[in-house]
Parts: sequence; C-alpha cells; structure tokens
Amino acid sequence: MDICVATLVFGLLMLGGGSARVVTVPPGPLIRVDGQPVSIRCDVTKYSGPREQDFEWMTTRDAGSTKMEIISSFDPNYSHQSFSKRVASGDISVVRLQDNEVELKIAEVKAADGGYYWCQTPSTDSIISGNYEARVQLVVIPNTLRVSPLTPPPVVSEGSDLTLSCNVTRELNHPTYLSVTWSVKRGATSEDILTLGPQGDAVTGAKYARRYADGGIRLVPGRNGLFELVITKVTTSDDGVYECNGTEWTHESRGKWTKIVESTREMGAVAVTPTGRSLSVNASSSSTPLLSPGETLTLLCSVAADNLPALALEVAWLADGRDVVTMDRGGVVIYNASSGGPQGSRAPASLERTDAREYRLGVRGVSGEDAGAYACRVRAFIETGGRSSGGGGGRWHLVAEKTSGAVAVKVAQTKPSFTVTLEAALNPQMTADPTELACHVTNITHLPLGGRLGVTWEHTPLPGAVGDPQTSQPIGSLDAGGNLLPSAPYSDRLRSGEVTLTRVQPDTFKLRFLRTQEVDMGQYGCSVSAWSANSQGDAVKSAEQRSAQLAVRWVTTRPTLNVVAKRVREASVGGATFEMSCAVATGNLGEAGYSVLVQSQDSVEGSVRTIMTLSPDNVLQHGGATDPNRRDGLVLTKSGPAEFRFRLAGVQLSDRGFYWCDITAWTKQQAGQAWTKATSAESNKVKIDFQENGPSFAVDLQSDTTTVYPWETAKMECSLSVSGSSPKTGAHADDLAYEVRWFFTRLRGGETTTQVASVDRFGVVRKDARNSSSDVSVERKDAQAYALNIHGTQDSDSGEYHCVATPWYLSASSGAWTQAGELTSRRVFLTVRFAVWESLKLPLLYGVAASIGVGLFSLVLGLVCAQCCCRNATHTPRSRNKLMDLEMD
Repeated sequence: MDICVATLVFGLLMLGGGSARVVTVPPGPLIRVDGQPVSIRCDVTKYSGPREQDFEWMTTRDAGSTKMEIISSFDPNYSHQSFSKRVASGDISVVRLQDNEVELKIAEVKAADGGYYWCQTPSTDSIISGNYEARVQLVVIPNTLRVSPLTPPPVVSEGSDLTLSCNVTRELNHPTYLSVTWSVKRGATSEDILTLGPQGDAVTGAKYARRYADGGIRLVPGRNGLFELVITKVTTSDDGVYECNGTEWTHESRGKWTKIVESTREMGAVAVTPTGRSLSVNASSSSTPLLSPGETLTLLCSVAADNLPALALEVAWLADGRDVVTMDRGGVVIYNASSGGPQGSRAPASLERTDAREYRLGVRGVSGEDAGAYACRVRAFIETGGRSSGGGGGRWHLVAEKTSGAVAVKVAQTKPSFTVTLEAALNPQMTADPTELACHVTNITHLPLGGRLGVTWEHTPLPGAVGDPQTSQPIGSLDAGGNLLPSAPYSDRLRSGEVTLTRVQPDTFKLRFLRTQEVDMGQYGCSVSAWSANSQGDAVKSAEQRSAQLAVRWVTTRPTLNVVAKRVREASVGGATFEMSCAVATGNLGEAGYSVLVQSQDSVEGSVRTIMTLSPDNVLQHGGATDPNRRDGLVLTKSGPAEFRFRLAGVQLSDRGFYWCDITAWTKQQAGQAWTKATSAESNKVKIDFQENGPSFAVDLQSDTTTVYPWETAKMECSLSVSGSSPKTGAHADDLAYEVRWFFTRLRGGETTTQVASVDRFGVVRKDARNSSSDVSVERKDAQAYALNIHGTQDSDSGEYHCVATPWYLSASSGAWTQAGELTSRRVFLTVRFAVWESLKLPLLYGVAASIGVGLFSLVLGLVCAQCCCRNATHTPRSRNKLMDLEMD
C-alpha cells in the first residue's frame, strides 16, 4: 500500500513538472515619443488553475531600482501613490484582451515614464514552476519630427507638370525611420497618392497605381529631408487640396515596424485650367478670293494655347462639313476625300506643319467641285499613359476640340454649251413593230479636252382616264464612261435586249424597242449631260440640256382569235374512244403562243368543268374535274402550229355531255421573257351521246358420265358464255367475274333442292353440310368454266344436279362493277350403281377364312387334350419277347 501511494505522488510531481508557466512581454527596448500613446502587451501560457489569469504591472527607473506598483487587473488599491492619480484619471489603464492576455496603456507617455516595466502573474499553479514575471525596457524620446511642405502653384494649365515638395526631418538620437505620404482631398474625402515607406519602398493609392506604373507620377528624393512628387500631364481630375504626411517609425525585434509619431500638413489647393479655355483656332486664306480652274488653293490654320508644347494636336480640314485631309497626333496625313460623295471629285490636297502653331492646306488644280466653306478643326490630346518598352504609344486623353470659322473658297467656271434634238429614226405602225429614236447633240462649245457626253432617256405614258396625272419615268442612262444604268421599270427589258440604249457616235445616242407594246406609246425625251475629268481622273458633271418631247403612237388594231372544234372519232358505245380537234385562226396577231383549256358540261345549263389544260410552254395539267384513276386515258396534244387534239379513251355514261376548247393567245417580246396575254376565244361545242345495252350471258352444265360406282369421282362442268356489247372476255380479263352455286335433289324433277357448294366472284369456295360420306371440291378451269368434283361417291349422292351463275362485269359506261341476272343451267341426273358380287365377295372371303381358322383351332385343341388328360401314369416295362408284344398290341 505504501508503495502505491509513493508511486501516485511521484506521478503527480512529474505531471506538474512537465508544465512550466511562461509570462511574455514584447522584446525591448521599446522606443516611443514623448506625448504619444504607448501600449505594452503581456500574456501567460502553460499555466494551471482558472482560465482567467490576473496581472500586475510594476516599473523601475533602472534595472536595480526598487519596483513601484503601477496597476493591477484585480486589485484597485494596488497602484503606488505616484501613479494613483494617473490611474484614476485613465491616463494609465490595463485592458484585458483575452483570459490570459492584457495590455498596459499609457495615453500620453512622459519622458519620466522611461525605464523597465514588469508584468507579473500571481500563481494559480499547484506546483511552482516556470517564470511568473517578465520585463521590457521603455525608452521615451522627445518629439523632434518636423513636416514642412512647400506651397504648390494654385493654378496649373492642363497638360503641365505639378511638383509637390515636402521637407520631413527628425533628430537622429535613436534608430528611428521616416516615411512620407502625399494625398489629395476633394471635399470631405481624402485619397492617398503615394507613400515612401520607412524601408524606401513606394506604395501608391488604388486610383494612382497604373498612372505611377506608366511614369505619370514620379518620386524625386532630395537632400536634407526634402522629398518631391512630380505629377506629369495633369488633367482637370487632378484638382484638389494636397497634403503631406510625415511619420516616424521604429524597427523592433522580430522585424516589426511600429509607428511612433506622425504629422500631416496641408500643402495648398491646386486648380487645373482646362485646355479648352485657352485653345484658339483660326483659319485664313493666302490665295486670291476667286480662283480659276487649275490654280492652287492655300489655307492656313493657326493654333494657340497656354500649354501648347504639352499638347498633341490632331488637325483636320473640313470642306462643307466633311473631312478632306487630317494630320494625326504623330504627324501622319490621312486623306478622307476619296471616301465617296460629292467630295470624291475634289482635287488632291496636301497638309503640312510649317511651325509649332501653324498648319497649311494646299489643293492643286482646283475645279468647281473644290469650291465651298473650309474650316480647320483641332483636337488636343494629353498622353496619360507611359510608353511601352517596345516603343509603342501610351494612352491619350482628349482634352479639347475646337473648329475655326469658315473660309469661303470660290472657283470660277465656264460651263460647256450645246443643243439637243430628238427625232424618230423608225416609227411603229402597229403593236410589235420596232421603234428607234435618235438624240443628236450639236453646237458643242467649251467642252474641256477629254470631256464626254452622257444621256438619260425618259418616257411619259399617254394620259389615261380623266384626272389621272401624267408622270415621267426614266428608262435608263449611259454615263460618261458608256456604262448602262437601267431604271427599275425597264430593268428586265434592258437586260434582255428588248430595249437598247446605244451611243452610235460621240454626239448621237439611240433608243430602240425591238417589239413596241401599247404601254410604250407616249412622250419621249432625252437629257444630255457634259462630263469632264478633274485632276484625280474622276468624271465631273459640268452641264446638262434636255430635248423637246417627241410623241410615239399609232392606231391600235385589236387582235382576233377564232377557234373551231370538230369530232375526229365518235364514241357510240361505252368503252369507245372519243377524239376532237380544235383549230385556231388569228388576225392582227403576229407570232404567238397558245394556252388551251378543254372544258365540258353535262347540259347546256350545267356547270362547266375543266378537263385538261396546256400552257403556252406546253406544260400539261389535269383539271379538278378529272378522275385520278382515268388520267391515263386523257390526252391533249398540239397536232399543228395552230391545232390541238383531245382524246378520251373508254368513255362512260358519266362522260356524256358537251366538250369544247377555250384558247388564249399569248405574245412574248423576246425569248426568255414572260408571256403577255393578247386575246382569247371559245370553240363550238361537240357532244358525246350513246346508249348502254349491256352484255348477254348463257350457262350450261355438262358431265362426261352420268353413271358411277361407289367410291368413284364424279365430275360436272358449269360453262358460261357472253355475247352482245360486252367487256373483255379473254382468259385473263379483269373486268368480268362470276358467282357460281351447285344444287342437288334426290328426286328427278324435284322442286326441293339443297346447295352443295359455291364459289363467289373473288374465287372464295364454300362447301355446305351434306348427309353423305363423300367429299366435294370446286375447280375453276378457265375464266368461263367451273367444275364440281364429288370424291368417293355413295348411293346417297345419286340425284339431280344443276348450277346457278351470277355474272359481274365492269361497265364501260359507268366504270363500276355491275351485277347481271342469275342464270340456271339444265339438270343432270347422277346414278351411283350397286354391284352384287363386289358387295358380297368380301363377306364370303371373311367367312371362309373364319371357318378354316376355327377348324384348325379345334383340331389342335383336341390333340392337346388327348396328350395331357388321357395318358396312363404307371409305366409298364416293355417285354423282351417280341411275340408277346404283338399279342398285347
């Protein structure tokens, strides 16, 4: 027992010895500035007892002096009398950060507060182990930090550089370090621009990082505490009140930087003057007020601004509000006049910079198109981003744009003069005749060398109804280069060649219609324009003259069309073929195409049905009244230049009625064009009329023999025939079928009959129930013959037989299956004879065989009984005396 207690005590001692209390304060010395707040932290670890620990702070002037109590975390009366007032006023306090950590705070440290500070924790451990106090040295230095900024200029021109100078110093009696921060305040918001840290590193504000990276902000360290921050190319966004902040730092052990004092001074307000206020642009001309064609135009653009050297200018000359030529920021000249429109005919322009403030525009070989109002537009840019290492440009910011007043440029011109006359070289006399008009240009003067003529043709239709306005519409034109420019209404006719515009001579133009239509009648006019080439080689219109109107018309004669229909093949019976022809006769109509409609009606007052149509392009279509199953029997062809034939095969009763042709004549101006309707007419009517009588049928029953013996097969054939107006009767005809039935009666001439079998018109065989052991079958031998077979005949099959046939045929008149009347054949009596010998020979044979069998069986049975039942059981030995044996026998 004693051994166990000793072991337990030893284990507790070992457990307590393994956890030693550790009290920690910041490593010293701590350098702080007189009048600044001081905080010293203290924490304890590896302790036992309650989680919340108490702390006591003490101080000594030097390492060997007596400790004086400052403040305790649990005892309010702990403080020494020299500190009690400061503790009571809150100048000295202790703040618990965690259960095991507190912070000693001195609101304003004094030089007398320098010394050693002790942090002590009362023991809560069961075993005293570790350290229960720690000390740190506090060094209090005087505040020698001085921040002296230089006042920046209150007004700075946009694009100029702004230098912010700030002098930051301190007395270097202890190892402390300085940092400088420039900031700008706009309203109540202050934003840091750049900070030069205690280690010499530069940190920019969020909005100035890219600008600093591009070189737009530079830091220029000076001597004797002078620091300069240069903001290059300022913009209006750089307005504000600038401040300078100086901070003194101490570098404590473990690499921690601690701010010990700082000072902020306002440098002054800076206002950035926008470039637009000082930018001025003036345009002037050094040429004569009125230029002659071919002379040179010279215009000057003068630019002035307060900060002109800091600006990058883009200068452009405008003519009537449109760009002519532009010089970009890099001095590259861009010509904009060739982009099209009215400027496309201007003379070539040049733009050069004569000095820093003047730009000169030169236009050589001016023409009338170069006249107008010229103005100089200047755009001022400031480079806000640095240039890349590869030499690329930075980012540019547009700060101002101004346009000078307009300078009027006038060019004297002498327009060409000429006379235009229009005459008819070929006048039409009727529709479809050709027409040719000639436009002549005479008395041409002042046409420049290399000048050309162009023409535009116009047509004014004849007036229609009263009050309809007459509008002139262009036909097409030939420009100076001879290019055809068709108008929309005549585009197709001009492309196909039906209408042509030509220049037969330099001063003669012609308009030709190959086939003149009625819509072409009206007033015609030609408008001739003179074109000359400018210095760029482009054609410029210089003059235009119109001819007098010329009337084109003729007396119109309407085309006539007559159609005659006649019967070619008569359809007198159903199933026959009907054929008619339609001949066309025309008048006042040239080459034409015809469309044909074959129509019919049941009676004169009946509705009209369209059977078939044939277009002018010979496209055949079936009308809505055509049965799709009969379209193979309909034919419509063009049998001659003006004749058409219609054929209807297999006429039916529903086809009876009147038939005629409705023909329309169409004309075409030229191959490939659309057809134009000329006139139309209907032919006389041709009638289809016939009567349907129907076919006649006959039936007969035949048999090779009328007498059979039992178990033999009897055959009877039912033959049919057809005559009169009938459908096909071939062996494989599909328009004729029969329904055949066979009947039987036991008595000769009996009235009561029983159906034996039948086959319908689709070939389905049905056998009826019979009181006989024989079997029947039906066989179709050909399209007109049906056979009845009775297999294994019996006496009960004797009797009278006949067949009844019902014909079905496909009517040629109606096209439907039609049932004819029933046909009954003559009767045939079938006799099944009884044979006596044949009926008795088997029973007799069976009886004889049975008798012989019974006799043989009786004989064998007797022998067996004699041997087995009547034999002596005592054996008598046979005597050797042969004589005695015989005697005994």
